[in-house]
Amino acid sequence: MKIFTLLYDKVLIWSRHKYAARYLTIMSFCESIFFPIPVDVMLAPMVLSKPEKAWYYAAITTLASVTGGIFGYLLGYFAFESIVEPMIQAAGYTQRYLEVIEWFKDYGFWVVFLAGFSPIPYKIFTVSAGVLHMAILPFILASTIGRSARFFLVAGLIYWGGETMERKLRQYIDILGWAVVSLVVILYLIYA
Repeated sequence: MKIFTLLYDKVLIWSRHKYAARYLTIMSFCESIFFPIPVDVMLAPMVLSKPEKAWYYAAITTLASVTGGIFGYLLGYFAFESIVEPMIQAAGYTQRYLEVIEWFKDYGFWVVFLAGFSPIPYKIFTVSAGVLHMAILPFILASTIGRSARFFLVAGLIYWGGETMERKLRQYIDILGWAVVSLVVILYLIYA
């Protein structure tokens, strides 16, 4: 079944849309608060379609993501019990949220940096930083460093890999897609 190839081809078409940069900005902002799909799936094809704008796309992705992270922080700071806690419970993130709280107690700045750079759901850390009243400036600094490192790395790999990277990615996209789905199912079964 070539479902991921079809989705990949569709995202490539969207990435060439005249409003693609706006969509990327909105998706980056929302992904830092609640949106479940990593923004990299939009950033990578956009860099492939317009490599001359790779650094611009990485910059707007970073700026929108950090801005969304600040909004998530403020939600956690001011509206945890009324808005955020019911959303965490509804999304099934309660256990993960409790683990994040413990990490914050031990590592603070470094937890935000790691979440900003890695595929760990950044949104959980933005809200948690607000709930725990982490100092805002270290939060913004860690978010900016982590998110920019991630998005500029993705843009750079796609920029320098170019057509070769695109062909290889398209060739293996279904294998990669099903591998990710399998990994998510396995992790769910382990943690459930």
